[in-house]
Amino acid sequence: MKRFVTTLALLAVCAAPAFAANAVRISQAYGGGGGGSGTYLYDYVELYNNGNVSANIGGWVLEYGSAAGNWGSSAINIFTFPAGTTIPPCKYLLIQLSTAGTAGAPLPVAPDFSTTNLAMSQSNGKVALMNVTNANVACGSEAAGSVVDKVAWGTGNCPEGAATAATVATQGLVRNGAGATDTDNNAADFTLVTNPVPRNSQSPGNPNCLTTPTKSSTWGSVKSIYR
Repeated sequence: MKRFVTTLALLAVCAAPAFAANAVRISQAYGGGGGGSGTYLYDYVELYNNGNVSANIGGWVLEYGSAAGNWGSSAINIFTFPAGTTIPPCKYLLIQLSTAGTAGAPLPVAPDFSTTNLAMSQSNGKVALMNVTNANVACGSEAAGSVVDKVAWGTGNCPEGAATAATVATQGLVRNGAGATDTDNNAADFTLVTNPVPRNSQSPGNPNCLTTPTKSSTWGSVKSIYR
């Protein structure tokens, strides 16, 4: 019995990472748009689908929050994806945010969506992808199961794991593994990149996106230990 219980505990530990990540995730976030020394005129968020089927995100929302503020504290901190919006497997989606600033270049690839909402902080803040709207909701009070992914930087108070370091106007948060890495720890999953290069739906897909173990492959590899 003791061996059986120990085996179950090991299975739980080994399997947990494979269940943690959603296929669709935030792969880049840039909040320095239009600043005096910023790289680009606009803020942006890039999404990525690490799954093996197209993801329908119609009706899902991006919500921004200041470092210590609520998600979607006002309507201008929320962007809702139109019905029928999909991300093919291993591909990206680029959302241009806010209005043009006074310095920087246009985004190097055409955004798939543009909104005047979500003017993000270049130094400290947080942004989340949610499957329902959580308007003016504090961290931890979101509708159950509604947070698909989130990232916080600097003193942003609602990270996955630990927040990344604070950014400057030329830096963006870029998820490692071309978007595939997701250990539910922002500090470990993202790198601060100077002059980041966003990707859109027409950019080449991630050739390594399907190499992450799935639930079944993880279970099979663990079972083999005890055969």
